[in-house]
Amino acid sequence: MDAVKRTGKPFIAAVSGVKNSGKTTFMEKLISELAGQGYRVAVIKHDGHEFQADREGTDTYRMRQAGAYGTCIFSSGQWQVVKQQQDVRAEELAEFFPEADIILLEGMKDSDYPKFELVRGEISHKSVCRPDTLLGLVTDTELKIPGVPVFGFHETEKCTEILIKIVQTNKD
Repeated sequence: MDAVKRTGKPFIAAVSGVKNSGKTTFMEKLISELAGQGYRVAVIKHDGHEFQADREGTDTYRMRQAGAYGTCIFSSGQWQVVKQQQDVRAEELAEFFPEADIILLEGMKDSDYPKFELVRGEISHKSVCRPDTLLGLVTDTELKIPGVPVFGFHETEKCTEILIKIVQTNKD
């Protein structure tokens, strides 16, 4: 598949919802569909808890335990940086992906980013995002929000089409 000709900044959108609503699975499908059509997709995941990137037993873990505030590991084809910093913003992290067409954020339900919100009936029956930020509501419930399109969890193609249309509009 030929790469999509990219111009301008990456479009940033979020996939939001409460814990266990299916965000990761939904994003996997979106990413696969977008990548399959030649789009370069990057992901920034928000973790509401403090995660441990340097796992016990690794060299970078040992360096962090020794007192380094940051570590970086790289090879000929990839790299990873872990840095202790307060109040990191998604915009700062997006700068690491200037060649991306789309940057998907996982989480960020309270942000101003355009987003798809997932509401899974076995977990919740209400929206937790501001309606003015929603590109669509993905749900298996009867929930409706005025002016917001509703999709089933199996309708990732339609959500992908929305993202592509926005990216194409921003290129022109």
